[in-house]
Amino acid sequence: MCGRISDWIGRFRTVELPIGFGSSLQDIQFLLILVELLPKNWSSFFNNRTETRKMLDPIYFVFIAPGLLLSLYASYLVKSRFQHYSHVASVRGITGARAAQMLLDRAGIRDVQVVRVDGFLSDHYDPANKRLALSPPVHDSHSVAAIGVATHEAGHAIQHATRYYPLAMRSALVPIVQFGSPISMYALMIGLGLMAAGSAFGKVVFIVGIVLFGGMLLFQLVTLPVEFNASARAKALVLEAGIISPAEREGVDKVLNAAALTYVAAFVQTLLTLLYFLWRSGLLSGRRD
Repeated sequence: MCGRISDWIGRFRTVELPIGFGSSLQDIQFLLILVELLPKNWSSFFNNRTETRKMLDPIYFVFIAPGLLLSLYASYLVKSRFQHYSHVASVRGITGARAAQMLLDRAGIRDVQVVRVDGFLSDHYDPANKRLALSPPVHDSHSVAAIGVATHEAGHAIQHATRYYPLAMRSALVPIVQFGSPISMYALMIGLGLMAAGSAFGKVVFIVGIVLFGGMLLFQLVTLPVEFNASARAKALVLEAGIISPAEREGVDKVLNAAALTYVAAFVQTLLTLLYFLWRSGLLSGRRD
């Protein structure tokens, strides 16, 4: 949960964010290298070396700059706050693993196992196997940061047990995102290329890419209430269960709020990238390069 969005690339889970768009951005940047290379016909692309010197579309960076800056800020904030509050021990000395278990017990959830997994901030809830996996800095520590992260994951388990609708909707979107994430980039690249070469079929391919890419955006949009709700549950329940004192609540809030910002940044970055492609193709602006 807590960490840069790119840490989740390839983790196709139904409760934690399965697509880290920050990582996919590398592939899209490669795609964009080709965008400016694509001429009106393919022969000039391969024969004109001047064209190949155009590496990146500067307008692309104009589009993504706000999302990129927000993503960098969110990454810095979540790491700095986790590091700070990982050195602030809770008064009661309850570990992250124990805190998560306490919330599960209070919710009457008996079939979810709290386990220790390798990795830094690799914490997640796995509904398929009913496992609440916590990284060593969270599972073993009795810091305010560890309690915040662990109880957030417990919040996801409670969502699952109570059939929280946005979570179910996000789970339903996972197969679409798994299928569309890699294909959308290739469809956009091929579609733009064919359109630049004057092929009417290119627009069809490009629209397919946009639809698939839009599925990723929808997934990230639905992710926002899921993550916000899990954090809200954690913030309230840690006090009700007596896991932390009211004075320690501020630290939990800061850690979870910073983590939530990474999901907002991912959504904004995806949205701006989608708008760029629509503008680049002329579907948004009416331009025809």
